[in-house]
Amino acid sequence: MRITDVTLDRLCLDLDPPLHAAWDPEPRRSFAATVVRVHTDEGITGIGSGDTMDGFEAFRHLFVGQDPCHIVRHVRTLETCAFHGGSYWPLEAALWDVIGKVADLPVATLFGNASSSLPAYASCAVLRPPAERVESALAAREAGFRAMKIRIDRDRVPEGIATVAAVREALGPDFTIMVDLNQSWRMAGDTAPATDLAATRRIVRRLAELDVFWVEEPLPYADVEGFRALRAENPGVRIAAGEMQHSVPELLRYLEEDVLDVYQMDVVLAVGMHRARTLAELARLRHRAFTPHSWTNGIGVLANLHVAAGVGGGPFFEYPFDPPDWTPRRRDFLLAEPLTVDARGELAVPARPGLGVELDEEAVERWRVR
Repeated sequence: MRITDVTLDRLCLDLDPPLHAAWDPEPRRSFAATVVRVHTDEGITGIGSGDTMDGFEAFRHLFVGQDPCHIVRHVRTLETCAFHGGSYWPLEAALWDVIGKVADLPVATLFGNASSSLPAYASCAVLRPPAERVESALAAREAGFRAMKIRIDRDRVPEGIATVAAVREALGPDFTIMVDLNQSWRMAGDTAPATDLAATRRIVRRLAELDVFWVEEPLPYADVEGFRALRAENPGVRIAAGEMQHSVPELLRYLEEDVLDVYQMDVVLAVGMHRARTLAELARLRHRAFTPHSWTNGIGVLANLHVAAGVGGGPFFEYPFDPPDWTPRRRDFLLAEPLTVDARGELAVPARPGLGVELDEEAVERWRVR
């Protein structure tokens, strides 16, 4: 089997209200997605998505004519592209989709088949006042979710902590709450300094008192000693990070030095599926959790789900969900049906071969950038 072509469909969905209007300094009225298709001479087409694939055309020739099943070769090639500034991990997802279809198995089965579904947590992005966030948490619990992640902005910490406290009081001790401080993630143009370690210590201590399950990205990635200090000082709360850490050697360093409780590398935005699986298995051998970031679209969610379910990730899986700004239909506009949780709040791995992607070709055609 040989790759005959790699094609890209660039999509742009108009949004109303604009995505991230509450915290993006220049909210966009559109949501972009790029669908990657790996075509083969045997008629099997693999589908991936998650990153923009900007500039990929200069590297297409490195893959066309190759066997799509030679995954290690392709991963190493993608890493050389990354050296030159290109992040093309959605292509690897499309290659795994081909491999799964050839094997007639879900990719999660190829990755270990540890579980067929994972408990999902409602992952929020929009900043909402306490009463409004309580209302959304109650609605999420009614929809089956047993956990929610709340974002706290570094410039509105008191309000953020008050929001967490209000949700804890309203939903009680049996509802799991995570908090994202976003100190490792930056929107383009955000040059403001991160919260310093002393202030972060106070924040994490207060969140621990509210029985938060984990605190995500409380510090920039480079502050390894700071991460370790937060863990040592707050044994009742887990420290999570790594969603956009592109450096595999740095992630190995984190594992070797036992820096984090929860590893979150995204398989289509950060390190790819093959490398994420290796890192996740190492984390699991050290009794540390792997719960990948999945804030892309439905195809990116599926790629992360297959890896997490394959290796035994958890105890929760990130499910972007924050109506009305972020709904399954908006997130998964390019799929025939949006990915939804069941009555137990679990997200099931599709039983179909490959990643289980079913595109809505009419939507792809409608929103294609021409």
